[in-house]
Amino acid sequence: MNKQADLSPNLTHWQERVDMAAAFRWTARLNMHEAVANHFSLAVNEDGTRFLMNPNQVHFARVKASGLLLLDANDPKTMQRPDAPDPTAWGLHGSIHRLCPHARCVMHVHSIHATVLACLADSTLPPIDQNTATFYNRHVVDSGFGGLAFEDEGARCASMLTDPKVKTMIMGNHGVLVIGDSVADTFNRLYYFERAAETYIRALQTGQKLRVLSDEIAEKTAQELEEYPDQADRHLAELKAILDDEGSNYAT
Repeated sequence: MNKQADLSPNLTHWQERVDMAAAFRWTARLNMHEAVANHFSLAVNEDGTRFLMNPNQVHFARVKASGLLLLDANDPKTMQRPDAPDPTAWGLHGSIHRLCPHARCVMHVHSIHATVLACLADSTLPPIDQNTATFYNRHVVDSGFGGLAFEDEGARCASMLTDPKVKTMIMGNHGVLVIGDSVADTFNRLYYFERAAETYIRALQTGQKLRVLSDEIAEKTAQELEEYPDQADRHLAELKAILDDEGSNYAT
């Protein structure tokens, strides 16, 4: 019998857990994680206040579906739990799930190219190709870094995500945070943002003048990509298929 079938009746939100675990594993494979820091979360109730999140200081490459924490953003005793989450994860993700119900899934990493972009005096991402155009008028730059993301800092960041059109936050001097409707939607956005940031950083390194798309074409491209059918779901499905073929224990 399949291990996933053995465990799934014993835990709530099993498919969501499996999707999350796959995203953690692939993020580690792409070297977009940072040691045992960084966090992903996924809302599992209608108002978004109950959410799954990775356990404190577990490497992304070892996260399993059964090991994800189920937290309540409105529970003041969360940090007193024996399996309490990382305090910065609680501060950032708890605040976003509490204040931005449309942010069903939240992924925050310090991936190399996104973080390089976040360290520039101008951290906006210009539309110079198809991937960068994906984020045209759909990202916000946080220029008010205030230290580690405990609850006050988390609430400040959440206040910048109230526009549902804005699904990517370039966290100045920090990293990147993306939100979405599902694990697949959010992971796909995270993946393409890192690719877009890499393209831009490498283009800057040439020292040549950039060929920036017009506002009209950039917006048209962004809309076309938003409406492109099933890409995010197929992306995650293929990653899970690869992990399954390799005998990974992510879905246990």
